[in-house]
Amino acid sequence: MAERAPRVSRLAAPGWSFVFILFSLPVSVPLLVGTVLGTVLSPLWLGLPVLVLFAALVRGYTDTYRRWAGRVLGVAIPRPYRPIPRGGPFTKLKALGTDPATYRDHAWLWLNATLGFAMSVISLALFLGIGFYLIEPYLMQITPPDVFSYDFGLFRVNAHENWWVSWVFAVLAFVLWWILGPVLLRGYARLARWLLGPSARAQLSQRVADLASSRAETVDIQAAELRRIERDLHDGAQARLVSLGMSLGMAEDLLTRNPGMAQELLAEARQSTSLALSELRGLVRGIHPPVLADRGLDGAVQALALANPLSVDVDIDLPVRLPAPVESAAYFAIAEVLTNAAKHSGAGNAWVRVRYEDGQLGMMVGDNGRGGATAAPGGGLHGIERRLSAFDGTVTVASPVGGPTVVTMRLRCDPATDAARPS
Repeated sequence: MAERAPRVSRLAAPGWSFVFILFSLPVSVPLLVGTVLGTVLSPLWLGLPVLVLFAALVRGYTDTYRRWAGRVLGVAIPRPYRPIPRGGPFTKLKALGTDPATYRDHAWLWLNATLGFAMSVISLALFLGIGFYLIEPYLMQITPPDVFSYDFGLFRVNAHENWWVSWVFAVLAFVLWWILGPVLLRGYARLARWLLGPSARAQLSQRVADLASSRAETVDIQAAELRRIERDLHDGAQARLVSLGMSLGMAEDLLTRNPGMAQELLAEARQSTSLALSELRGLVRGIHPPVLADRGLDGAVQALALANPLSVDVDIDLPVRLPAPVESAAYFAIAEVLTNAAKHSGAGNAWVRVRYEDGQLGMMVGDNGRGGATAAPGGGLHGIERRLSAFDGTVTVASPVGGPTVVTMRLRCDPATDAARPS
């Protein structure tokens, strides 16, 4: 279920190298000069607007490279910036100046104007060298003898002696270009990721913030779930049990005076008992379905598919039994997506794919409906995001207008270290 990252082809590498040459040095150097100029003028207050302007330009340029590296080279580089507060130029400049990512961006500009430019020149030169060495023997025929003659000590290459060596060089240039063309671009992108991506400290801080946020959301979800259970018990089973007690009391009073009426009340009491038990079973299924505890995630999802009005194809490959909290979260997430598909998509078919690989549970639920689904706040998909966030999970929705809709969910779990699963 892993998604393949895009990879630049060898035929496209020279073109991208040429584009990189056009923009690396001519853009990086003016941005560096503008930043230095703004810094020099900052004591006169004239440099503050210049610094803010060039900081924004630098971020725009680095963001463009991040997107290009991710889409073309398959090297994802996340944005590492802190949020910029509202305010005047001084407030924004202070935020930019205290953000370590700002200095890393400018360090990358120096790297881009030197090493990045050089690596792109090498990649493009290897490609152009193939064509040059292929036509060099013909150029030797129409130029003076010494123009395309090379003295290698052991032998000399010219139009009349050893001209075929040029084609050997063409083959060598082709081999080097074939091997190094995309490698140079991707290698530089990985090096740039070290500067343009978030630092280890920033990643740790963001991780702590995400965990704190997900913990708070989990507490809110649990509190809301407890309120729902309390409300369902109060309005459902509790009310029916109170009615049951009243019916039994009235039947007891009428047992000797009006046995027929007492029998009717006892029949109503029996019906109320059945309804109360049914509601309690439904409530228990909403908390943790018994089929999930008995048959695991595979069997529980199969039961969901059979109960769904759509024709649902299920493909689950789980080499291990997952911890109970993970199974519960995955079950309710899949159930919510299938319910949404049945209610809103207009689909006739749906499918569920579940895999466990490398400490991650991957779930993919799709349908052939009309599409257009979004994870709007307060909606079912947003609720799934909140539920899975407790497990550091992610939800990705691909639902173009006209369909199909594919919801991909991933959450981390390790059966060896997570809570013990039910036996």
